Amino acid sequence: MRGPGSVVAVWNIGDSKDRTAEQDEIHVRRATSFGAEAAAYAEHRPDYPAAGIRWALAPLGGKESPVVLDLGAGTGKLTQGLIAAGAQVIAVEPDDGMRAELVRRFPGVKAIDGAAEAIPLPDGSVDAVVAGQALHWFDLPRAFPEIARVLRADGVLAAFWNIEDDRVEWVAGLKQVSRSGASLPPPDKNSALPAHALFTDFEQSDFAHAHRRTAESLTATIGTYSHTVVIPGAQRAALLDRIRAYLHSRPETADGEFDVPIRTKTIRAVKRAADSDL
Repeated sequence: MRGPGSVVAVWNIGDSKDRTAEQDEIHVRRATSFGAEAAAYAEHRPDYPAAGIRWALAPLGGKESPVVLDLGAGTGKLTQGLIAAGAQVIAVEPDDGMRAELVRRFPGVKAIDGAAEAIPLPDGSVDAVVAGQALHWFDLPRAFPEIARVLRADGVLAAFWNIEDDRVEWVAGLKQVSRSGASLPPPDKNSALPAHALFTDFEQSDFAHAHRRTAESLTATIGTYSHTVVIPGAQRAALLDRIRAYLHSRPETADGEFDVPIRTKTIRAVKRAADSDL
């Protein structure tokens, strides 16, 4: 649901024990900032690679038309790829603006007001739960039991993050230029994957992806990131001007269209049987 480029160890962003009170307040403001930018989010955010979606759902054993919950679905960026993969998608999204945009784009998808910590679905009603750019916003100690509750036996939990590949020089420079007063320090890159007794150990795989942009449209994309949405208007305008100037100064991005290189980090786990050894 949320923006690429957050951090590498993205699953720990929501862990409040490592944040100061001020960072906690910024985290809350960022988590609830997206509705005002719903239309821009839908227009400018990247989708997800089909190979990553296939890998995430592979533990289902090729089940035909699996029922998949897109949790924290936003405007449906992941929903789109799930539909293409043959899934029956149920979208749960707490933000009214984001959910309305999803319904506008995908009128055939059941879209429900709800959150990861209180999923408005019956027990054992879905084959998989997936989250695109969203797991780091969940209160995981509360969300994991809810996710397990709605999953059928051997159901899959998977999460995706589109992250601009800062191994590329111009992308690394862009990340530095794009920082704002609401940017949070990245967590330890050696952080372990999330874990919970209700699920098997998470596996991780990365998938190469790309987002076709121009200097103007990439500036608009970054304008939908939470750390640019929540800052005061004058600061936001100055930040976007700085990003635009940087992109026009680089030969790779100055003129016409170009590909933004992305690594789509994907993790998956399977719901443990009720009588398994934990």
